[in-house]
Amino acid sequence: MTDDQLVRLIAQLSRPLAPLPTDVEAAPTPLDGVRALLLDVYGTLLASASGDISLADPLARSDMAVDALAVCGLHRCIDRDGLVERLHDQIAAQHARLREQGVEFPEVDIVAVWRRLPWAEPPDDAALRRVAVEYECRVNPVWPMPEAAELLAELRRCGVAVGIVSNAQFYTPLAVEALLGAPLGALGFDPSLCVWSFEHLQAKPGRFLYDEAAGRLAAHGIAPGEALMVGNDLRNDIAAAQAAGLRTALFAGDGRSLRMRHGDPLVEGVRADAVVTRLSQLLTVMRLAPR
Repeated sequence: MTDDQLVRLIAQLSRPLAPLPTDVEAAPTPLDGVRALLLDVYGTLLASASGDISLADPLARSDMAVDALAVCGLHRCIDRDGLVERLHDQIAAQHARLREQGVEFPEVDIVAVWRRLPWAEPPDDAALRRVAVEYECRVNPVWPMPEAAELLAELRRCGVAVGIVSNAQFYTPLAVEALLGAPLGALGFDPSLCVWSFEHLQAKPGRFLYDEAAGRLAAHGIAPGEALMVGNDLRNDIAAAQAAGLRTALFAGDGRSLRMRHGDPLVEGVRADAVVTRLSQLLTVMRLAPR
């Protein structure tokens, strides 16, 4: 399937998903000199049933994998017993190989993971991309976070540079397009400021993606301290971004995705520059809200 076909498929498979409330109080502290906004996807820009990308969920269900294979006509091409376990075994094996190469927080290419399963008749990559989308949409439904479209529209109007730094797979940018109704560029995202983990085989909470983003911002004449990273995970989004010199806002607007990481040494002493419970509050943080 083409990207356009996959976008339509994601839209067809998606259903509204409302965020769950949290007991966190917003602290949308206005910050001076913010020229760029970087967003996490799962749990921030998009509400996610698992609160994360499905690869982070070890309880993904086998029946959903079987359904995905069946709708793609691949159910006779592989032994379906223990399919999800084998999928996660492949992910673990790829993680181990990357760690041996010195990658502290590895990421996989999910198409390569599906390709390495013991197929009787190996599907082509187009079929593997479709089954990966069918499975992801079943096991981890996503939907735009409230006020996401309105926030992006206002940032476009104000001429703010907008990017993404996210743990992701090939279907993540397609999901953003499918659910927000336009290609990333039309939504206001600068493709050169979009850093996806699957393209680098490195994941959060490692510094790599944020250092990559900082380098790309520099090419636009924007210093790390002039960019605001927004995410729902104190370790993955806040601590790691601060280590790369970015300013940060914790999105605490969905109880499914909020990750405070209590007891994790990587977040000891870490505090976001601002805390928002609604995406529109970012306009206040960036001093763009109407006076």
